Amino acid sequence: MASLLYIESSPRKSRSASIAVAKCYLDSYRTAHPADTVEMLDLWTTHLPALTEEVLGAKYALLHGLNPTEEDRKNWEAVEKTIHRFKAADKYLFSLPMWNFGIPYVLKHYLDILIQPTYTFSYTPAEGYKGLVTGKPATLIYARGGAYGASAAEDHQTVYMRLALGFIGVTEIQEIVIQPTLGGEDAKRKAIQAAEEQAIQAAKG
Repeated sequence: MASLLYIESSPRKSRSASIAVAKCYLDSYRTAHPADTVEMLDLWTTHLPALTEEVLGAKYALLHGLNPTEEDRKNWEAVEKTIHRFKAADKYLFSLPMWNFGIPYVLKHYLDILIQPTYTFSYTPAEGYKGLVTGKPATLIYARGGAYGASAAEDHQTVYMRLALGFIGVTEIQEIVIQPTLGGEDAKRKAIQAAEEQAIQAAKG
């Protein structure tokens, strides 16, 4: 039995193309893997700890062994809980729209919380940076208003997600792209249908 963590980052809910395809993926996944557990993390309704001066001060006090206070430990606790929840999963599913060529700020906030030394990556002069979240596959469902080629300079959505996840060790990535969603209702419907077909097959793996 494995666990899948679904991370949702669109606020549009029933009007979201990325969520629609993610739901199709999850339906297929549950059928193909009935013994697995699925947990959902909606980044718009989940409290994500702010990386304030106090929280970052606690981070460095703990990281460098600078006699952290009980208040330091309390300030850092919410960050640790968020990271541990992510690391507890065996597989990941992300659904995300493109915002201004990149990703929604709530997802960037979430990744900023996750990417922490000693928790999700390490560094030594001999090895350099090394991801610690390994052996865990991820499926990423992207929605874009326009149509972008594989080498489009404006696409900071897929580029950033591959970089951020790869940095912490998540390198087995499947990608499903829904585009264009702003090319008229017929084009949008066809793009969603094509992505749903890919999602159904991807979820069976």
